[in-house]
Amino acid sequence: MNTDQQFSARITCKRIVVKVGSGVLTRKNSLNIDIINSIASQICLLHDRGIEVILVSSGAMAAGVKKIGLKKRPSETPKRQAVSAIGQADLIREWEKAMEHCGRKVAQILLTRGDLCDRVRYLNARNTLNTLLEWKVLPIINENDTVAVKSLQFGDNDNLGAMITMLLNADLMINLTDIGGLYNKDPRVHDDAQLIREVTTMGSDIEAMAGKIAGPLGTGGMGTKISAAKKLTAAGIPMIIACGLEEDILVKIADNNYTGTYFVPNAQKPSSRKNWIGLTLQAKGRITIDKGAQKAVVEQGKSLLPSGITRVEDYFEVGDPVEFITEDNVVLGMGLVNYSASDILKIMGCKTSQIKKRLGFISYDEVIHRDNLMITAYPDDARS
Repeated sequence: MNTDQQFSARITCKRIVVKVGSGVLTRKNSLNIDIINSIASQICLLHDRGIEVILVSSGAMAAGVKKIGLKKRPSETPKRQAVSAIGQADLIREWEKAMEHCGRKVAQILLTRGDLCDRVRYLNARNTLNTLLEWKVLPIINENDTVAVKSLQFGDNDNLGAMITMLLNADLMINLTDIGGLYNKDPRVHDDAQLIREVTTMGSDIEAMAGKIAGPLGTGGMGTKISAAKKLTAAGIPMIIACGLEEDILVKIADNNYTGTYFVPNAQKPSSRKNWIGLTLQAKGRITIDKGAQKAVVEQGKSLLPSGITRVEDYFEVGDPVEFITEDNVVLGMGLVNYSASDILKIMGCKTSQIKKRLGFISYDEVIHRDNLMITAYPDDARS
């Protein structure tokens, strides 16, 4: 962590994802049109520099609350979804009007997590977005609240933004919030709060720090922003948290002359497919592995064999995404399994040469092949 005023990060980008939170876009439970116009103007300036921009925009709920005259946001899920559906139309209209001032067109993209967990729909979404960028159209993305049940929700636009960044292999995600970065304590409450200018290593201390800073609106807070940063840095992509209310903040970031928090990415960048497996898919179950298997998989980059498995949780089938964890319940990563849960229960702890005897067949030597897994744990937690 770096709290110094001098900032070491230097950003050179051709493609960025900008996520704008509810705390930036709303004012007294309605859309802040001045901010929308300001951000749109900055996006146009970035376009003029040859930088492709993808926008992930919150604000549908606030727009809907104002339009139908509610005094506060509803708490019941169907009502929240209905209000968001009403507000989404106004939200996209305001962005469209703002971008028209500089002669730019916009496109609305509404997604659920299920769209990105399905490989075919994932690739279709990527192809559509790449086409829009080729046509110089600004994609504006939000969660499809109307149809997103809990199991298909991103939960917040911070993680949606991170997944879109990985989907499009963008160079950077800029997370604009009403707080200008990650602080060691809530700056709205503590006058002596210090801004963390740079995070070089993600760890539980960063998560603990962020957990104390809640969001004023929406579903996120600093905790969900750190969750997004964890995904992105593991994928080899940097993220910046900055204040979206600051004048010309996007231009300042492009000029490397800004105040905020920069999350340094891992030097090693996994393949797009590994990022999809480890950081986008939702686990259908869990496998507990012993220290020997942990060392082989995490430190030596080997496949997961049945001999190192000590426990199987939940029901899953061949090809499902499954978390593998330590005996202390630390999640190490995610992988696609070659055997069902019921078959793994029969072969766990045994050598590869014994698989056929126990099952009557052998499909693979490995329960999870190394090409089909990704380590997602913090480095200190991953070591055996």
